[in-house]
Amino acid sequence: MFLDAPLTPIRRILIANRGEIALRIIRACHDEGMEAIAVYADPDRDAPFVRLADHAYALEGSSPAETYLDAGRILSIAARAKADAIHPGYGFLSENSGFACAVQQAGLIWIGPNPDTIEKLGDKIEARRIAQAVGAPLVAGSPGPVANSAEALAFAREHGLPIAIKAAFGGGGRGMRVAWHLDEVEEMFDSAGREAVAAFGRGECFIEQFLDRPRHVEAQVLADLHGTVKVLGTRDCSLQRRNQKLVEEAPAPFLTDDQRDRIHQAARAICVHAGYCGAGTVEFLLSAEGMISFLEVNTRLQVEHPVTEETTGIDIVRAMIRVAQGGRLSDEVVPPPRGHAIEFRINAEDPGRGFLPTPGPVTLWEPPGGIGVRLDGGVVKGGQVPAQFDSLMAKLIVFGPDRATALARAARALAEFRIEGVASVLPFHRAVVAAPEFRAETGNFGVHTRWIETEFAERLTKAVPPAGRVTPPAQMPMLRLSIEIDGKRHDLALPQGLLASGAPPDDEPAPAFDPGDVNAPVAGTLSLWQVPDGTTVEVGQVIAIVEAMKMETRVEAPIAGRLVHLARQGDSLSQGAPLARIEPRA
Repeated sequence: MFLDAPLTPIRRILIANRGEIALRIIRACHDEGMEAIAVYADPDRDAPFVRLADHAYALEGSSPAETYLDAGRILSIAARAKADAIHPGYGFLSENSGFACAVQQAGLIWIGPNPDTIEKLGDKIEARRIAQAVGAPLVAGSPGPVANSAEALAFAREHGLPIAIKAAFGGGGRGMRVAWHLDEVEEMFDSAGREAVAAFGRGECFIEQFLDRPRHVEAQVLADLHGTVKVLGTRDCSLQRRNQKLVEEAPAPFLTDDQRDRIHQAARAICVHAGYCGAGTVEFLLSAEGMISFLEVNTRLQVEHPVTEETTGIDIVRAMIRVAQGGRLSDEVVPPPRGHAIEFRINAEDPGRGFLPTPGPVTLWEPPGGIGVRLDGGVVKGGQVPAQFDSLMAKLIVFGPDRATALARAARALAEFRIEGVASVLPFHRAVVAAPEFRAETGNFGVHTRWIETEFAERLTKAVPPAGRVTPPAQMPMLRLSIEIDGKRHDLALPQGLLASGAPPDDEPAPAFDPGDVNAPVAGTLSLWQVPDGTTVEVGQVIAIVEAMKMETRVEAPIAGRLVHLARQGDSLSQGAPLARIEPRA
């Protein structure tokens, strides 16, 4: 795929990420004969990616802001570790143009698009302008960021519903809301802005018309530093909840040749216009009537890249490294897909409780195997799923010579997979692969981006009961010591609880249940009180927002009465911790 040409040498790559994607990049580094350097937050100190790396450095913190989002700390470690390059993976700083620029200014190779390209395409409003300039299909949208919720409501009244409210500098479904009724537009606009600030540090949002019941189809792109842009094929990512993907497959099934060609051509034209290099994804919506509309460009490696790897035979992570070294692609020919691949995201979430994140201990981890089965995992038996980060534990990828074979292998692999200790989305996936709409048993592909939350919702409720609740252990503060070994400084970190004497009793009596008690539905941060202390509330009224694993969970009043706050905005909460009490009306 690459022409023979001199490459800039790279000996050590620092991976500015965690979990399964850090492991994926570490393995690519080793395949390339390069050393892999990991950085890790306190909750990840025993994670598999830390053990597999050639060198691992503590970020000395627990939250995203003080660890994987701390650009200065990561660059300092890169200097100490004598890294030659940084690979950001996905999420965190992967689409932060300022970080990419700082990496290059530090004399390191940035394994990703140029900072100015990230800036242009990461601004979704500018990305829309580029799409317009090259003639890519588009729905109506706001010409720039929307200043406030009142302007959002005015757009909805002018253009009609539904509308999509999107973080201008976000991705991965964070900071996105779809409003279907006028009375929810303003609340959703504010919520999207809050989530965008928490996930990306910026809260600007824009608005565009939302296609009802659309499919989500995307094109994987790989481009070199010499102007060659290669489209590696399509994926379908329509199975989503809360605008975040759960199942992806390649190639995108049930497209006409014309639709596939238009998606390929638009993706390539947008990337050529933007001067793109590295791996990236151009996303589109496809309406039930066949209308295609440009959505956004993800200027990074995608979570779902393995399905394209399986259907092209191209190692996309190694290709990213080769591009960053100056490698030249041999051609721009779109490779014909070989067979069919489906990826299932294995999240620590309870589908029986609205996909609530369920951090905690993994007491059993028995993944499937056999022909056509690949697992990109980030946890093992005895490990922990931290509350501070994304809920993704692993990705199950199945491959077959055709879609029917891939579906059969998927059903077998999902039946084999066993996870205990935390709830997982495995029961959801098992129900999905049996659904006639997903299997296209009538000849039509019946899923769309809201299918899980609409047509499939009742069946899912019947098929998947709520899992047993697991309360994750409290995170112990760390005691840090510096020691010298053979003249080199090493940092030693120990949980302070190891030094404490005594232990709490195992069988403390459970408190009596009160119907007015309001407890945290999930471990996370109380990001917002929607209702002031002392206010009278109604049953079902949203009173608070808890942010966990980078997602917002709404907390509703269980009864009517006077609300009494028991926690403060910004507090870190364990699952089931007291949030408030509602004093019933006399």
